[in-house]
Amino acid sequence: MVGATIMHLQCLRRMVDDDGWIRTLLEEAENERMHLMMFIEIAKPTVFERLVVMLAQWVFYIGFFLLYLVSSRTAHRVVGYFEEEAVLSYTLYLKEIDEGRSPNVTAPAIAKHYWKLSDDATLRDVVLVVRDDEAHHRDVNHRFASKLAGEPIDDGHIAPYPQHADESRSQS
Repeated sequence: MVGATIMHLQCLRRMVDDDGWIRTLLEEAENERMHLMMFIEIAKPTVFERLVVMLAQWVFYIGFFLLYLVSSRTAHRVVGYFEEEAVLSYTLYLKEIDEGRSPNVTAPAIAKHYWKLSDDATLRDVVLVVRDDEAHHRDVNHRFASKLAGEPIDDGHIAPYPQHADESRSQS
């Protein structure tokens, strides 16, 4: 949301096209929101835990906003590294599920709908698609950071989110 907002304002001020960055960043924000909504369904956080999430959101939003104003390249690189850590964390979570230390419950309806999972999908299936999303976020943000640094990048390297693949093909 931060990057999309700042990019939107910059494009309006400079009267230039965004080359698809705003939509990409908004899709990424929506995708992250769906991760949160899905895990809320599973974890059923208490009021205190919800307050902690709200506080963390504000601290991160303000800090990231300031970082993005100072150096959008650094901001995207930082997010790329955060997303790599998320990929590793979800890999460890899969191990916990596979070894029986975390229950492999039925996937919430919101996850089945968003990721178009089968009716018999489980938490393990959801963690796999979320991990794939995080890897996508990592690649997108490193690509944006490289582009801002003037480094050569492969624009064809980043595929759309799996749940949007059909949409992007129909728009081509």
